[in-house]
Amino acid sequence: MYHSFDEIKAALDHGTSVESITKHYLKRIDEKKHLNAFLEVFADSALAQAKRVDEKLKNNTAGRLAGVVIGLKDNLAYKDHKVSASSKILEGFVSLYTATAVERLIAEDAVIIGRLNCDEFAMGSSNENSAFGNVLNPHNEKMVPGGSSGGSAVAVAAGLCTASLGTDTGGSIRQPASFTGTIGFKPTYGRVSRYGLLAYASSFDQIGPFANTVKDVALLTEIMAGKDEFDSTLLQEDSKNFLPAFDTTRKLKIAYIKDCIESEGIDPEIRSRIFEIIEKLRSLGHTVNAVDFPYLNQMIPTYYVLTTAEASSNYARYDGVHYGYHSSNAEGVEDTYKKSRSEGFGEEVKRRIMLGTFVLSHGYYDAYYTKGQKVRRVIQNKTKEILTNHDFIILPTTPTTAFEIGANVADPITMYLQDIFTVQANLSGNPAISLPLGNHSNGLPFGIQAMGKHFDEAGLLSFSDYLMSNCK
Repeated sequence: MYHSFDEIKAALDHGTSVESITKHYLKRIDEKKHLNAFLEVFADSALAQAKRVDEKLKNNTAGRLAGVVIGLKDNLAYKDHKVSASSKILEGFVSLYTATAVERLIAEDAVIIGRLNCDEFAMGSSNENSAFGNVLNPHNEKMVPGGSSGGSAVAVAAGLCTASLGTDTGGSIRQPASFTGTIGFKPTYGRVSRYGLLAYASSFDQIGPFANTVKDVALLTEIMAGKDEFDSTLLQEDSKNFLPAFDTTRKLKIAYIKDCIESEGIDPEIRSRIFEIIEKLRSLGHTVNAVDFPYLNQMIPTYYVLTTAEASSNYARYDGVHYGYHSSNAEGVEDTYKKSRSEGFGEEVKRRIMLGTFVLSHGYYDAYYTKGQKVRRVIQNKTKEILTNHDFIILPTTPTTAFEIGANVADPITMYLQDIFTVQANLSGNPAISLPLGNHSNGLPFGIQAMGKHFDEAGLLSFSDYLMSNCK
């Protein structure tokens, strides 16, 4: 198995071809197909791309990602390939173009090997909401892999590709990274183009990578980042080196959110591990302060009010008329809309569309949506205040390790609370990463989260690399 891009480069230097590396992954995917990580494997196009990259390597014209094999979450467009967001509503839909982030990876000679299972339209924390079945956690196949990017996390954890792309609306990269022992990174909102991403909540969604090393995460993010004429929300500047060498003479000022650590729902072993890392950082000469964040209980309600409102608006386009699933039992226009959407969307997606429609409805807009936006601003301001006085924030990624498949399906509130420590970065727009720095006595991994200042990907990733080296 290839653990990182450095291992792939070493193999290429010793005469291994990109085609053989791709075939290795194809074989591995077939061996682990019971994990249900891949919805579709692009064997033909992946091998054709691998052969083109081998020719470029011979001619010394290959890009920075030559040899890297990448899986895509099934809500990212890839021209002439299916994309469905793991939903029946997009049955048979083939993309007419490639997402900007994916296009930039391909331009640097990455090989795209397939599309990965996820919670339907990225709505979920366990990957149990896919129209195509559960994804299994490779560390314990009775457990969920996390969501919504569960297939992306498992593909990396099980060695089915070098790296993968996911999307993070409220923790959907970092939470499954924690449950699977991988690194999952959410860049600053506005750093990576969302063009070609099937939107869930447009002011929250962000594309980011899964990998086994911070170095690989930094390289992929650096290549994907930068201005794009198709996304007006982007920071309009080119990306720079996202992994500068950490200055070991620099002493950092780090915050940890006391309210998170003292939360009743956090596993004692996760709490203990956070304190171990805090003491290690102090022993290395850094200042680590406890800070108050009194809005922990307001974050999940605010997140769900705002994201469901945006989803209600975004999903009006899936109507059973223009493309995708069309009910065969419908008679007339109105019946077509009703039955196609009722039959095409899963239960969780319908729940959130209905909630969002209620939030935006006459008489409730100011009571819920407007108030949610005000609370979001309060959370953004408090996060900015903490990071004005500190370099980084550390906190748990998840309150527990992976839970058993089916354990929380009947209780949406418990499921929504899985994101309690991750939604802050989406509400505030800050970059955040989950690092596999914990191993529980139950045999499962868990992540520790770090958050940085807006558009300081370089600083956060450099600090993350430092944590991985010193706090394992």
